[in-house]
Amino acid sequence: MALITLRAAEEVRTADFSRYDGEIDEEAVGIAAMIINRKTGAFDPATFRDRYQDALRELIEAKAKGLPIAASAVEAPSPVVDLMAALKRSLAQESGEPASKPKRKSVGDRRQRNLLLPIRGKTNDDAGGRPSSAADTKRRRKA
Repeated sequence: MALITLRAAEEVRTADFSRYDGEIDEEAVGIAAMIINRKTGAFDPATFRDRYQDALRELIEAKAKGLPIAASAVEAPSPVVDLMAALKRSLAQESGEPASKPKRKSVGDRRQRNLLLPIRGKTNDDAGGRPSSAADTKRRRKA
């Protein structure tokens, strides 16, 4: 059972930097070289342990032997902190006054009036309108 995909040598293409037309920023190259030098080191595959594959192998072996499988404990996610509320509490503690919630202003109608379509109401006051009868309203409702 292989869970890691390896690429064959003919599938890997070499990097082609000849197509780069712009100027190369020497400062960015220096920073990149410094990061690469810090991260470069000797890798010994014998010291590497894939914890996922180890846990999966243990699970498969336990299942093959017929042992009961116990679910691992899942950590509860840490609560999300509201930065504005934390800042207001902090400022209130410094000033010595209790933190209070700011009152929200009522927001008016934000719709664009010129884009709204005219809708006729229940009254028949518009010009050119004909008086409606009970038969007309029944016919409109059924349609």
